[in-house]
Amino acid sequence: MGRENHALMTGLFLIALVALTTAVIFWIGTMNQERNQYVISTRASVSGLNPESTVFYRGIAVGKVLNVQFDPLDSSIILVPIEVDKNVVLSKSVYATLRLKGVTGLTQIQLEDSGAITEPLPAGNSPMTRIPLVPSMADKLMDSGEELLHKADHLMQRLSAILNDENEKNIGGILSNMKTLTDKLSELQKSIDTALSGIPALTTDARKTLTNVNALANDLQGLSRQMQNLSSKAENLVDDGRATGDTLTQTTLPKVNKLLSELQTTTQQVKRVAAMLENDPQGLLLGPTQHDSGPGEPGYQEQQ
Repeated sequence: MGRENHALMTGLFLIALVALTTAVIFWIGTMNQERNQYVISTRASVSGLNPESTVFYRGIAVGKVLNVQFDPLDSSIILVPIEVDKNVVLSKSVYATLRLKGVTGLTQIQLEDSGAITEPLPAGNSPMTRIPLVPSMADKLMDSGEELLHKADHLMQRLSAILNDENEKNIGGILSNMKTLTDKLSELQKSIDTALSGIPALTTDARKTLTNVNALANDLQGLSRQMQNLSSKAENLVDDGRATGDTLTQTTLPKVNKLLSELQTTTQQVKRVAAMLENDPQGLLLGPTQHDSGPGEPGYQEQQ
């Protein structure tokens, strides 16, 4: 019996020694590691967050949660004091989110920095230096889950209303019409292929037509040149006729007029000679008979 008690006491002593050694080592390690205290504030739920939960900064463990409590001045605000390694400098643009740890349901703190403000954040529990807790992507999805379910239910109701018996018949008719249209498009494609196969012959005829048109154009150009030559000759003829008319008007006609005047004078003289021969033939040989001048005539003398 005494030997059993001695063994039990020896085992208890060894267990206590190991526990004490572990505690001393942990205490010595924490003494050499200085930390700053910050406070996270939020009005949202912090389910699963407990003291001693790990605090991460950009994915690296830098501290732990000291406590989770309500603000004594405002019970709608939850305060989460944390410890962060002193060599980690937080800026005033830092913010916190909740991070789930695997499938255990435990929650951890994730610190992120937006980089908007580079000024260091002072440690302490001042309301001006508290770190805000913003909803994470998972929280946003969970918050919007009810709205998404409501929208999905509304969508299913609309789909059910659209896919009623009458609309199913209409959709069947539309699909049938689309099949008919597809068949007609296939026939149209065949007709187009047939028409396209005749395009080379049509192109040959068109080329022949263009050749004839070019020949006709050349003939018309030759005829046009001949018409231009004829027009030039007509203009020359008009110019010659105009010059001849000017010559007739300025030279020939005055001479003809003068000749006609002389011919008229000669004719009058011949008429006087003929009248003298008819009235006094001897006057041609003896000269005209002298007559006494009458009163008022030249050479009249009044007798005494």
